[in-house]
Amino acid sequence: MQLRLRTMMAEEGSGCPVPRLLWASIQRVALPVFILAGVIAVVYCFLCQRPAQQRQLESPGWDMAELQLNYTGRRRDGRLRWLGGPALGRSFVHGPELDNGQLRVRRSGIYRLHIQVTLANCSSSLWATTRHRATLTVGICSPAAHSISLLRLNFHEGCVVTSQRLTPLAHGDTLCTNLTLPLLPSPNADETFFGVQWVHP
Repeated sequence: MQLRLRTMMAEEGSGCPVPRLLWASIQRVALPVFILAGVIAVVYCFLCQRPAQQRQLESPGWDMAELQLNYTGRRRDGRLRWLGGPALGRSFVHGPELDNGQLRVRRSGIYRLHIQVTLANCSSSLWATTRHRATLTVGICSPAAHSISLLRLNFHEGCVVTSQRLTPLAHGDTLCTNLTLPLLPSPNADETFFGVQWVHP
């Protein structure tokens, strides 16, 4: 039995010796390299993903606008003029552009249009005489080759019209909104607004 125990101990003690110095050196170099590689990967992902997200938001696929009425008092013609921008609160223009208060599309595609117009002084005697013919129209007014009416809304007995629709628009199309004269729209941004959103090429 003692012989067997000595043999086992000898076997355990024998074998190929591994130089501890070399293994410790490998561990000291490998661990920092792995940590450094992890930090570089995290920084790379953070820096590369952020501009990609910004490019997505700035891409033409996000063309949209939410506009408020540019209220200047008495109107000389039937056109309503619009304003857009962050200084106005909830209003913005991203992609399309405003040209003399009219919205021009810079990217062809199918757009969702929405509009709401509330009349100011709706209970006045002027309203009583014009309500049978009071209309709001939205159409493409430029270029002339594409000129077409997209929405025609009657006020009937009410003071508010609201509508939305999908419609194809081409690059350069300018949208105009017209309200029967001499009616005045409410300048309140919660009551009168107009917008578009690109939804499909």
